[in-house]
Amino acid sequence: MARPHIASVIEDRVSARVERVLRRRGWHERVIGYTGYGNADRARLLARVLLSRKAPREAGTLDDDAPGVETGSTVEEAAEALQRAVRGWHNFVTAAAVNAPVTVTLGAVHLEVQVDRSGYLDLDVTGHGLPPGWHEATIRSANGDTVHVPVWIMDPAVGVGVVSDIDDTVMVTHLPRLLIAMRNTFFLDELARKAVAGMAPLLRSLVAEHPGMPVFYLSTGAWNTAPTLRRFLQRHRYPDGPLLLTDWGPTHYGWFRSGRQHKADELHRLLRDFPGMRWILVGDDGQHDPDIYGEFAKQHPEAVEVVLIRQLTTTEQVLSHGLPIANDELLGKHYAGVPMLRGPDGYALHRFLAWSRAEFERLRSKAADRA
Repeated sequence: MARPHIASVIEDRVSARVERVLRRRGWHERVIGYTGYGNADRARLLARVLLSRKAPREAGTLDDDAPGVETGSTVEEAAEALQRAVRGWHNFVTAAAVNAPVTVTLGAVHLEVQVDRSGYLDLDVTGHGLPPGWHEATIRSANGDTVHVPVWIMDPAVGVGVVSDIDDTVMVTHLPRLLIAMRNTFFLDELARKAVAGMAPLLRSLVAEHPGMPVFYLSTGAWNTAPTLRRFLQRHRYPDGPLLLTDWGPTHYGWFRSGRQHKADELHRLLRDFPGMRWILVGDDGQHDPDIYGEFAKQHPEAVEVVLIRQLTTTEQVLSHGLPIANDELLGKHYAGVPMLRGPDGYALHRFLAWSRAEFERLRSKAADRA
């Protein structure tokens, strides 16, 4: 095995020291669950164990990330929800419970496992025996802190799914320009974040066309922002679906993770998890989505129905990467027969998608008549 990168060695030592200090001060393990997903054979569960001043929760607590559940059903919960709607830097001041043991239950499966060096759990569960639809997994830490997290088991008959980027696709963030990104991520009030016009109606219409269609939100953002993103998506009526985020910071191979590689890896994982599924890929032209999606479409044209790219304005392009033009020259092209459509917002993309489908049907009917 290759020797760990110095960055991960330093991080591990710092994390171990911080954990010892906080545990001596009486901090407890607290499980943060993220929406999982799967098929009839296996499911992927995602969670993190952090250290917290709060006392352990008893079994029966529903995690904040649960779809379709808005906090604030009581006065106390409403006050807590408002307290959480603060500037984003609070999300990044966390301490992981390194390699902490947890107990996981999903359907017929009961497992005892450990989180990783950053407190994350990314677990494949086979043999759960659950039918399609929403279910709950129970995750319990060693100190008894227990949450139920949602898990979406997909119906194989659906056949079509959506993968959508988040930054500047469903939410205006002006990434990856460093100073703008820092302001939007660390200092901007959660309730001040803006949705991209028409994107929620676009995704809702796609789900309405294919009941049971899974929607995945793929981003290079950190898992620390997951509760904020979940509340944003609910507030702006985006379809429920798992978040596929990443962990910022050092790895065994370098100082930082590759966001581009993260997106490519998650797309290929979905391809493995749902063989035969065709995907609608949604992104923007301010980063590398056209390139990433285009390359994936060239490699697996049978798995991609269409690529939809939100076109940033000239001002947004400058804020995003410093140039007044798109960050990629691949827009508007086809990859092995896969169309890549672009528009300034979700409304335009919806119109272009409808036109593209109508044109495809016209051409297919014309070819059939000739035959």
